[in-house]
Amino acid sequence: MNRQEVIYLIPYLFSLLLSVSVSIYTWSRRKSPDAVTFSWYAIGQSLWIAGFIMELISTDLPTKVFWDGLQWIVALFLIIALPVFAVQFTEYKLSHSKLLFSLSFIIPAAFSIILIFDKSLHWVYLNPRLTQSFPFHELLYDFSPVVYGFALYSYLITLWGIYILAQRIIRPHGLYRAQVVLITLGFIIPIFGTVLTLLNIYITPQRDATPFTTAIGNLIIGLALYRFRIFEVTPIGRDKVFEAMVEPVVILDNQQNIVDINSSMLALLGQNANDVIGQPAKVVFNDFPIPIKMYTQVSYARAEATFEIGGKHIYYELTVWPLYNARKEMTGRIYISHDITALKELENELRKLNSELEDRVRARTWELAEAYDTTLEGWARALELRDKETEGHSRRVTKSTLLVARKLDLPEEDIEHIRRGAILHDIGKMSIPDEVLRKPGKLTDEERTIIQKHPQTAYDLLSPIPFLKKALEIPYSHHEKWDGTGYPQGLKGRDIPLSARIFAVADVWDALSSDRPYNNAWSREKITAYFIEQTGKHFDPYIVNIFLGLVEKGEI
Repeated sequence: MNRQEVIYLIPYLFSLLLSVSVSIYTWSRRKSPDAVTFSWYAIGQSLWIAGFIMELISTDLPTKVFWDGLQWIVALFLIIALPVFAVQFTEYKLSHSKLLFSLSFIIPAAFSIILIFDKSLHWVYLNPRLTQSFPFHELLYDFSPVVYGFALYSYLITLWGIYILAQRIIRPHGLYRAQVVLITLGFIIPIFGTVLTLLNIYITPQRDATPFTTAIGNLIIGLALYRFRIFEVTPIGRDKVFEAMVEPVVILDNQQNIVDINSSMLALLGQNANDVIGQPAKVVFNDFPIPIKMYTQVSYARAEATFEIGGKHIYYELTVWPLYNARKEMTGRIYISHDITALKELENELRKLNSELEDRVRARTWELAEAYDTTLEGWARALELRDKETEGHSRRVTKSTLLVARKLDLPEEDIEHIRRGAILHDIGKMSIPDEVLRKPGKLTDEERTIIQKHPQTAYDLLSPIPFLKKALEIPYSHHEKWDGTGYPQGLKGRDIPLSARIFAVADVWDALSSDRPYNNAWSREKITAYFIEQTGKHFDPYIVNIFLGLVEKGEI
């Protein structure tokens, strides 16, 4: 091979190197199923370019036909790999996926058989010949109806895969959107090269421009792999999350027709998705125990429903939220049904316990108090088991609160109420869904609203218990602020119960002193500066002064 031939091969060798590099990189990320499929696609591209180079440097007709046939075989592999990757990468819902995957082999297998026996059939290579071209001889043959038919099939399958990818361009997050755009371009550009070949459009001295368009496509894929971390950072499909929710969920459009529904809701209905999607909600939920049909005209709603299954009462809370598009136009509503049976059973048990204990209080006051205290501590431990990030928090803030209360020379009876209230300060969080309570990142406005309802929930839960009337001040009012900007009542100054003002200081101090998934512990100096800055805003100045004095003495 002379120097001119070697120089001529450099662009093709560069294209081969790019494809091999992409193959190796994606194979190194093979823990992701879609990365495995894409690596096989990239390996197929590498083999195709290698076959092209071997065909190019071959000098006799039979050898060139052999390498050209290898390129056809590899192309069959690419036709299968691309749509499989598209379905995996986008988590596209495909009915009868295994059957369709098996059927996708029929035409490629048939074309492979035709290639093997083409020496006698002559259905692919019509009038094969070599032409004098610089610097290599060029293989030419007339395209037969079989070739055009297979090309049409290939383009249809490929365009279907690209269509699936293109649907995901509307992802709400820029990183994932860029990933899909670049992958789609990386697939489209090599296909453009094959179209030029079929149309006999020449952009190089040799007949096939596909290696060049493949190189461009792989450059784009390389950018996507490096800059946008494809196969390293991939989203969990929203569809998969929707299906995985244990809460029954249904989505209606503005015409109150069902446009989506998850498996949990279908299980309650006892129907298949095909039977309900597109149907009016009032028809589908006509006899449904959760009152969805009553709230098809509202934007926001919250309601409770109860029904009996197997002799047991089941309680659900229905929440209705509006859905908006990018132009802030309401496109529909989502209905989430949350099973609150455990909460209701807890309320019933509390009522039952309250009734029983009130009957005994006249004769055994001390035993009653001890039983209540044990119960309260059990509730606190149960809440800590559910919310691991606050483990030990209740015990620490109770200790600090009692130190300040005794520093104020409060009566021992009041201190006992304060102790119980401190233990129960977050009992209202039992009604907060796990996905909100345990969320490691920043809360949305809706999630923050849910969190801020826990003092009211505590009040609703504990107010029927006379024994806890004074203790209730802390669970109900510990998020009030001295300047009146707190919640849930917006109390200001000395309107806030003293016990709640004391506890608020101890609660915030412990929260800032502890490591949380979303916030590292602050230094004591930083916390002290914050308390000084918030004195008269969040905190009672007198309480802060006493608390910091105890901190300075090392008692807290």
